[in-house]
Amino acid sequence: MLRSVKSLLGRNKQGKKAEQAPVAVAQDLPCPEQQTYVIGDIHGRADLLELMLELIDAHIGGTSATDPKLVFVGDYIDLGPDSAVVLQRMQELQESFPDNVVCLMGNHERMLLDFLADPTTRGPRWLRAGAAETLRSFGVATADLEDTPEYDAFPAAAHSLRRRLPKSTQEWLENLPLSWTSGNLWVVHAGADPGHAMEDQTARVLLWGHPEFDSASRGDDVWIAHGHTEMDAPLAVEGRIATDTAAWKSGRLTACAIRTDGRHDFLQT
Repeated sequence: MLRSVKSLLGRNKQGKKAEQAPVAVAQDLPCPEQQTYVIGDIHGRADLLELMLELIDAHIGGTSATDPKLVFVGDYIDLGPDSAVVLQRMQELQESFPDNVVCLMGNHERMLLDFLADPTTRGPRWLRAGAAETLRSFGVATADLEDTPEYDAFPAAAHSLRRRLPKSTQEWLENLPLSWTSGNLWVVHAGADPGHAMEDQTARVLLWGHPEFDSASRGDDVWIAHGHTEMDAPLAVEGRIATDTAAWKSGRLTACAIRTDGRHDFLQT
């Protein structure tokens, strides 16, 4: 049984005190079967990941939760400086505690895998999304990719990344799930099509979102916690819980702690 995040880490670092963001009041509430922590987009901020795990540990202790679930919404890489460290940490955490830690795939992980499969076609898009920071974190030079890249620049970078990215990590990335559910709570990376049941969502929608996700109601009692869309502050309203607070540039990584009775708190670094 997972009793604290400290036991996951094998570390005991001093962290900042959690800030409690205002909780939106809704008529219907998300009610997972066990206390669940949904952690937003990390984007290469290993420092904030470690701090968030300390804040979750304190919250677990304060609520006397047993057997809590930690669900990460994806986008562990790009934009921030420490993508390689974050990937190693996430893989270690999930593989050590598979019953308590869930790591979902984000669209940035999908772009990395697509780049490895087809660097010439997929490379430019990933580069525009913040890939340079990820490549540099693995020791891959990016100068040849800037301005007007030579034709073979992206294949060369992909070859270099394949040499440095552990095979086990690539396999782990390829097998990340697109969603997780408990009770009436679903956790995905980007959002969902309100016109379809959650079981019928496409991978593209779960990874990249849907134009009506933020505006149309679902017509059921499902709550969807997600990242992907950067917000000034986290939000829990009308069946949606938004957790992406642009940690890579704001320094505010957000988690939503959801209890089995629907009460929820936001934790922020």
